[in-house]
Amino acid sequence: MAGPFPHIRVLDLSRILAAPLAAQILGDLGAEVIKIEKPGHGDDTRTFGPPWMKDAQGVDTSESAYFLAGNRNKKSITLDIATPRGQEILRELVRVSDVLIENYKVGNLDRYGLGYEDLKKINPRLIYCSLTGFGQDGPYAERPGYDFVFQGMGGLMSITGEMDGLPGGGPQKVGIPIIDYMTGLNAAIALCAALAHRERTGEGQHIDCALLDMAVAVNVTQVLSQFCGGQIPRRLGNAHPHIVPYEVFPTADGHMILAVANDAQFQRFCAVADRPSLAADPRFATNSQRVINRGILTPIVTELLAKQSRRWWQEHLEQAGVACGPINNLHEVFEDPQVLHRGLRVDMPHPLGTAPTLASPLRLSATPVSYRRAPPLLGEHTREVLEELLHMPASAVDALSAERVI
Repeated sequence: MAGPFPHIRVLDLSRILAAPLAAQILGDLGAEVIKIEKPGHGDDTRTFGPPWMKDAQGVDTSESAYFLAGNRNKKSITLDIATPRGQEILRELVRVSDVLIENYKVGNLDRYGLGYEDLKKINPRLIYCSLTGFGQDGPYAERPGYDFVFQGMGGLMSITGEMDGLPGGGPQKVGIPIIDYMTGLNAAIALCAALAHRERTGEGQHIDCALLDMAVAVNVTQVLSQFCGGQIPRRLGNAHPHIVPYEVFPTADGHMILAVANDAQFQRFCAVADRPSLAADPRFATNSQRVINRGILTPIVTELLAKQSRRWWQEHLEQAGVACGPINNLHEVFEDPQVLHRGLRVDMPHPLGTAPTLASPLRLSATPVSYRRAPPLLGEHTREVLEELLHMPASAVDALSAERVI
């Protein structure tokens, strides 16, 4: 059995990243995922290049790296749902499916009779997951929005980046579309919960996932600090607001991360640094005091770490059970022995060559994830799905193609 969901069929009507990631997670867990794309155009991210996937000769193909990121384990069909016949076909697919994932603007699918209230009448077991910028209700519900916008609106950029007043200070986004990614994860969790509920009751439901909700939720510890402490959190660069020392420090030959998470680890760090008196100093003996006296302790730690190389510190601190690590670029990440051992790059056979993808971080002993299909070409499986799943004769599929419904 490939994952826990080989009996689940998902209709993926989404584009860009957050919602496609949610569908890909279900696909990795064994579900059959049918990605429904606009004829001739498809998912917007198909055009988000360069870079492009290379063919066997190392030449660029038409498949963007961005599209590969969120569309593994899917079949692609093209279907114009703005046409009455396209809407009929989608309803036929809904009858034989378990999940529908979409990220259209609020109300857009209702105009075609494809909203949740419409589709649950023909399939009461349907789990209908909507991902939007601001959610299905509220004063901003109809606004468009992208990850970058929500990193700002949700507060993340107010606590990310170098301290104000220092070189490089000011608002800074995270280096990846973190709100998209986490909203996709959140949607996948909600979908698993809805499938568990349906297993017990036979009842489908509507899931409402908003990027703004996730953008606020991701700040959880900082938000609670404001709620409890009454002060608005500020940017601290690489420093931690609640733990000291816990940041990037220069060594004799480059930078490294030192992450001292508790008092016992601080004592062990001081022993490695040959400064046991620091651990006994009442200003630094507890984490609370270290946070209060951050401005005194940080320069001392900086001076200590500058005396030895990164390798020296990493070897000795790891032996002492103190967390530390390098700052790898993404090429170095995939040369790391642990990353190689865990198999975090997965290359998949593709009609145009080999598609590189990232492994799923989910590791289940009894129902492991599987990598069955490379991210599909636009419309690669249209005929297969219509003929085999909906039992359409080949002549009918040819007619749909001539009418540009598919």
